[in-house]
Amino acid sequence: MIAQLWQYVLAGVVVGAIYALIAAGFVLIYQVTGLINFAQGEFAMIGAMTASALATSGMPVFEAAAIAVLVASVTGALCYLLAIRPARAATGVTLIFITLGLDVALRGLGLFVWGTNPLSLPAFTGGAAITVFGGVLPPQAMWVLLTDLLVFAALYLFFRHTYAGTAVRAAVANPPIASTFGIPLRTFAFWSFVAAAAIGGLGGVVVAPITSATYDMGLTLGLAGFVAAVLGGLDSLPGALVGGFVLGIVEKLAGGVLSTGWEQGVGFLILVLVLVLRPQGLLGRAVRRA
Repeated sequence: MIAQLWQYVLAGVVVGAIYALIAAGFVLIYQVTGLINFAQGEFAMIGAMTASALATSGMPVFEAAAIAVLVASVTGALCYLLAIRPARAATGVTLIFITLGLDVALRGLGLFVWGTNPLSLPAFTGGAAITVFGGVLPPQAMWVLLTDLLVFAALYLFFRHTYAGTAVRAAVANPPIASTFGIPLRTFAFWSFVAAAAIGGLGGVVVAPITSATYDMGLTLGLAGFVAAVLGGLDSLPGALVGGFVLGIVEKLAGGVLSTGWEQGVGFLILVLVLVLRPQGLLGRAVRRA
């Protein structure tokens, strides 16, 4: 029984690592713009489907992955320029509905371009399954965890040890004063969408060899990423990492111990509990936005 529970935990770690990447996109955009982008999961779908389609046509996996991340980034840029920036003067609720519309539109685009059939992406490396204290992980799981490590390390270094990162933090802390001193808020907002889309696309690429890629995978990943972001704290990138792992492990344990139906439902239960008991999340701060 203990061995089985440990296997559920390991599976949850892998799934949670993907959730953490999607959550990081939510947090990144929210920190810079104050907007919750419900189309974030579709960037992962675009990355997964693009890489899988290119690899199926004969392109080497790593080249397909690089192009897929680029396509997701361009998609994020277009979403901001064509839909978000023209409506920046609108209310927060209106902007949220715009992102929901983007979510539906991108999913429809994925259906039109790639159809309903799942696409597969070869694992980045072969070899036997990896044994961890009696549990097993597929080799691709190491790429997922490595991606998390690199992405969150890069974000930490950017925000803490670069001039641009310091400017972004200043703009987030007090947008009116930042604007007065000439800090380009619109430019930061644009690049936050590009970076979040790239992170989401990268998440889709690394998970595709494990789950396969489908046009509607972004809906599930987006909802899970949002729950993970709220759980960790929408103003905390470390919270996105913690929230992703906690959600992934709890989901797999609930699905394995109780039933598979609980695997999806437990995320919404966690969301409700967090909003009621600790709205700022595990690592977030209850700060009023200026």
